[in-house]
Amino acid sequence: MNPRLLLDPLLYLVTDRKLSHGRPLTEIVEKAVAGGVTVVQLREKDMSTRAFIEEALAVKMVLDIHGVPLLINDRTDVALAVDAAGVHLGQEDMPCGIARRVLGADKIIGLSVENVQQAEEANSKDIDYIAVSPVFSTSTKKELTKGLGIEGVKKIASLSKHPAVAIGSIKENNAAAIMQAGASGIAVVSAICSSPDPEMAAAGLLREALKGRIIKY
Repeated sequence: MNPRLLLDPLLYLVTDRKLSHGRPLTEIVEKAVAGGVTVVQLREKDMSTRAFIEEALAVKMVLDIHGVPLLINDRTDVALAVDAAGVHLGQEDMPCGIARRVLGADKIIGLSVENVQQAEEANSKDIDYIAVSPVFSTSTKKELTKGLGIEGVKKIASLSKHPAVAIGSIKENNAAAIMQAGASGIAVVSAICSSPDPEMAAAGLLREALKGRIIKY
């Protein structure tokens, strides 16, 4: 099955071991998927390649059981090594066109955008979604000090030809409003990774995301 056909970014988990209170990522991911997470991005900035591959394989084993796609942050080589569903790229990472040639036509590619210009430029790229970042300022992206706000999400989502996934301090109390603004999904890090009950946290976020999507349509 083509992974691009399976992509539903409604509730998108970005992992962060530092926020997981010492718990194994496989445990966090397993519970998050039970709560309704629809796609997982494995983000590791400080791991060796070997350790990253080993962790990716362990997480992928959990996700494959549930049919949930695994995306790898930045590292196209790791994505290829573990046969992940695709990659997520930042503005300074491998260019999307090169990533597409390396990965092939069937893999998912996502791209972070931080302003209208980047979103417009993304319209000409062979990608599957954009991540609109950050909606609100967040400790997981300290270099991005000013959030786009819900109006920023609305503007970017309206001009993007790709599904727009919103990320940046998204919680239950703002998830529905973000979806109503035109987002195709919400992405979270600490809201699930740091929760004492990742399954319950995911279920609550999913409920609000669905509420916003129903109202939007």
